[in-house]
Amino acid sequence: MVFTTLTRAAVVAGVSAALALAGPALAQQPPPRVLKMQSAVPPSSTTQEAFKFFADRVDKLTAGQLKIEALPGGAIVPPFEILDATHKKVLDGAYGISYWWFGKNKAATLFANTPAGIAGMDAIDFIGWVYDGGGLELWNDFYQKELKLNLVAFPSIPPSPQALGWFKRPIKDLADFKGMKCRQTGIVAELYSKMGMAVVNMPGGEILPAAERGTIDCAEWVGGIEDFRLGLHTVWKYHYTPGMHESASVAELAINKDVWDSLPAQQKEAIRSATSETFLRWWASFQRQNAEAIADFVEKHNVKLLTTPPEINKAFLRVWDEFAAAESAKNPFFKKVYESQRAYAAKVVPAKRFMFPPYSFQADHYWPVKPSR
Repeated sequence: MVFTTLTRAAVVAGVSAALALAGPALAQQPPPRVLKMQSAVPPSSTTQEAFKFFADRVDKLTAGQLKIEALPGGAIVPPFEILDATHKKVLDGAYGISYWWFGKNKAATLFANTPAGIAGMDAIDFIGWVYDGGGLELWNDFYQKELKLNLVAFPSIPPSPQALGWFKRPIKDLADFKGMKCRQTGIVAELYSKMGMAVVNMPGGEILPAAERGTIDCAEWVGGIEDFRLGLHTVWKYHYTPGMHESASVAELAINKDVWDSLPAQQKEAIRSATSETFLRWWASFQRQNAEAIADFVEKHNVKLLTTPPEINKAFLRVWDEFAAAESAKNPFFKKVYESQRAYAAKVVPAKRFMFPPYSFQADHYWPVKPSR
């Protein structure tokens, strides 16, 4: 009995001492830090869902010590102002895609792997160039040294391949394509204008109202689930794929450099890991959601799924090659990045073409193409 009493007393004393020591430690734990970041897309977009997934992963990877407030386009600043707002610390971060900043320097489009998937690179080839081919260093040089913006950048998600778009009437060749008033952005707008299209630049949230008013004849947004959520199928019934303008595009996360530098090393690693996980998890989900949306287009909304006339995509590649050569001749940084990408592509693209069977080989065996309806 004496032993039991002494043992209990010792346990109580030990617990009391532990709580006394733990109390100050718990009290000293800093409150969670919250970073305010904004995308440039509507709240219903799967891109916004990816942004929120990224924020959730950062929260969990840091045990709640770093939280991302993932705001949709327009929440604090207009969609196309997120980069400058992040530079000025109006925002802590911007979730967008670099080709939107094409007006600042045409090299911006190269960090989105646009257009056409630079020199044939798909999204994974591009990520290889970013992390194994010196691309991330060039990306940050672009913002910090070329544009003098106080930013650090990371690849985020691959919103591709994207459809040629939605049209109010069928198109059978390049001549049909000319003169149509179509929503396009960045370098795509410039290249399509060289092909004869009358281009109009506008954020995604403005496309459907413009289509309903008849102020545009066609539009490019993304394709599949993104277009379904935007409601483009409710106005137009002619949907063409594929397009070359964003066959393998990759979006970005840009963070104010002062904010980034102020983060502890573990929280920086959490952000790096969360971007990579979001890239993979969102991409896989995106393919499934696209499949479901495409089925709904046909089965519930009488959309005609049509193949882009090959001469349109071939013309686009020719115009891009001409543009890239001309820009390389007058823009040293564009040339530096473009040559780096082409050198990397020269290794991986031919090897992949040799190693990988064409997707259509097995797809045609199990799921032969049905005639368009």
